[in-house]
Amino acid sequence: METKLSFVFPGQTMVLFGAGQLNRLHTLPMPGKKALLVISNGKSTRVNGYLDRTLNELQEAGVEAVVFDKIQANPVKESVEEGAKAANDNGCDFVVALGGGSVMDAAKVIAINATNPGDLWDYARGRTGRGKPAVNAPLPWIAITTTAGTGSEVDSGGVITNLKTNEKLAIGNPRAFAVYAIVDPELMVSVPPSFTAYQGFDALFHSLEGYVSNRSNLYSDMVQEAAITNIGKYLPIACRDGKNMEARARVAFANTMSGYSMDTSSCTAEHSIEHALSAYHEQLPHGAGLIMISKAYFTAVMNKHVCDDRFVSMARMLGKADATRPEDFITVLVELQQACGVDSLKMSDYGITPAEFDTMASNALEVMGGLVACDRQPLGHDEIVEILKQSYR
Repeated sequence: METKLSFVFPGQTMVLFGAGQLNRLHTLPMPGKKALLVISNGKSTRVNGYLDRTLNELQEAGVEAVVFDKIQANPVKESVEEGAKAANDNGCDFVVALGGGSVMDAAKVIAINATNPGDLWDYARGRTGRGKPAVNAPLPWIAITTTAGTGSEVDSGGVITNLKTNEKLAIGNPRAFAVYAIVDPELMVSVPPSFTAYQGFDALFHSLEGYVSNRSNLYSDMVQEAAITNIGKYLPIACRDGKNMEARARVAFANTMSGYSMDTSSCTAEHSIEHALSAYHEQLPHGAGLIMISKAYFTAVMNKHVCDDRFVSMARMLGKADATRPEDFITVLVELQQACGVDSLKMSDYGITPAEFDTMASNALEVMGGLVACDRQPLGHDEIVEILKQSYR
């Protein structure tokens, strides 16, 4: 089984994992005196009481907080820039993210932009980014995750959409790791079944992609196996019974492990292709888009026979103990989607049409081509178009 025998682990975040960990926030040494508390533009953090609990914890820690509640499900450039301005205008010296992966992605990029002023795309790459280095250290930030989907609490980059250029890409900085990550599965029991599945599959694909990538190594193999095994066993339970704390905790653990997967290996073309989908269709949940293309994507990789043994291993990790063929992985992946009730998702329900596939394939290669290059045998334009065609319903 081919894997690199060297790795770099860049993690700098103190992780507080387990039920009730939010209650410990006030006991931690704070990285500043005034926080920009970043939440989504939805209602869940308020309705479920998480915002009030966090504000109380910060107050008890002697911290003043300013709430910024304008982050979308796919965070956009303008909102991040507005958040950075809000941090500076209010004299905030650190950032707290309370929410899912989108909020955490936005918060860490707000922390970068607050100390490196100007147009956010000055610090982006892609087709139109100017690639300017962010020379100033970001504001410190704290992650409080209310979903299990991205692992963003333990990595140093965030995915941001530029609606004007149809670019959805990562902006990061090696100094942008959170000071603390609070991973409290009690905050996840309110996530509805469909989004539990979308988020869980996003975490799963981070590890599946990393496992078959050309950047796999001893460390990434370890965390990916933990993530894949726990999601395969516990995600269907969490989808059926959101109050099952064992299932919630196991999926949350898998999510954090998948964050470490991104720190030490890489996602691949599957993520690049999905980012192209949701760059043009902002309302498409990232995890749902990944599910839609997953069977065709992994079949395309499998048919190249560049890591047959790894496909067999992934099938076994997902619960098919008697797997002997790479094709067994596709079988068990589809069965997991069926068990979680997400096997019938349709691109057409989000306004996606086959006429867009050629443009989307170009976008995948031009905007996040670095992920495409992490496949063991990178996909070409026509192969990406074919994956989209096979995935379309």
